[in-house]
Amino acid sequence: MENKFVFKQKIKVVLLTMIAIGLVALITGLANKHIDESRFWANLLLNNYYFLALSLGGAFFISVHLLGESGWHTSVQRVPEAMSSFIPVAGILMLITFLLGIHHLYHWTDTEHHDTILAGKAPYLNLPFFYIRFFVYFITWTLLSYFLRKASVKMDTTPDIKYFKRQRILGGVFVVFFAISSSTSSWDWLMSIDAHWFSTLYGWYIFSGLLVSTIAVMVLLLIFLKSQGVMKHVNREHLHDLGIYLFAFSVLWMYLWFSQYMLIWYGNLPEETTYFVERIKNYDTLFFVNLVLNFVLPFLILMTRNSKRIHWIIGPTAVIVFIGHWLDYYLAIMPGTTHGHAGIGFFEIGLTIGYIGLFLMVVFYTLSKASLVPKNHPFFKESLEYHTNY
Repeated sequence: MENKFVFKQKIKVVLLTMIAIGLVALITGLANKHIDESRFWANLLLNNYYFLALSLGGAFFISVHLLGESGWHTSVQRVPEAMSSFIPVAGILMLITFLLGIHHLYHWTDTEHHDTILAGKAPYLNLPFFYIRFFVYFITWTLLSYFLRKASVKMDTTPDIKYFKRQRILGGVFVVFFAISSSTSSWDWLMSIDAHWFSTLYGWYIFSGLLVSTIAVMVLLLIFLKSQGVMKHVNREHLHDLGIYLFAFSVLWMYLWFSQYMLIWYGNLPEETTYFVERIKNYDTLFFVNLVLNFVLPFLILMTRNSKRIHWIIGPTAVIVFIGHWLDYYLAIMPGTTHGHAGIGFFEIGLTIGYIGLFLMVVFYTLSKASLVPKNHPFFKESLEYHTNY
């Protein structure tokens, strides 16, 4: 069975147009006197982090299923593999953002703050250690995801089981490293924006959003690829399992969101409640829209079995979740950087469109370089015969 994605010229034109819109928005943001530097760099951080999260989620999806000796996922595995190829691109964009705009994002970088709380956090929140962690994260993520993909593609040309075993070892290393780095990187790049505040649930909360948004993008990519006449081996059973993930991780996200909110509300300590006071006071509408998009709608739409198996239901739901978690990161970043002076206009929307175009350009290029069918994977036959009973 041979199944190859052809990266057609008309698709490239659409994606290049999207990237051009992003560049126009970027220039507009620089030239617009109503968009200050904090808002400008906060939007770059938002999109860098969001699309990095999607690519890391792809590598995590592959790794955790390898360790669990899953069979069904082999039919769709080339999609998350391709998503993970964006990690080094996100790393470059993130590095540029930090080198040029870090002082507009994190007030703890000002060494003259004379703040006793920040002084106590200085052994961790200092620029040399911040950049050391940054390079450790990206070098490790990039190398592990690259060799995971390389071993997977190598199996297309040889049935040697050693490449599968190599994948499992790499997947195990990735899961262990990611378990630590997904939390610490969220502390570094998101939580430290509000440096006086902290939450022991924060890493898990961000991780749950990463998981559900990754599944949403996988669903959308699979639907698109099937519309292009490829991925014919993927059927309603595989889509159904992804729909279950989309439903379950939306519930997990809401559970962690509420747990964090409830504990802070119940504690009623000023240094903790200030995080939510800022968001409810200055972003009240978006605060509640966030809950509707990320929990209420996915929960109600995907509650039935058939809703997870029908393209025209699960596809729009995935779009809702994708937009919802962009908004979730927006609420994590903007209040602490712009303090109520942010907005959602052409700059924000256009910049995000540009990032979507760049992300898809990298993903589709990677997809076109190998068969979409992992022919010699030891569990691929199981995936072809897969059937769900729930």
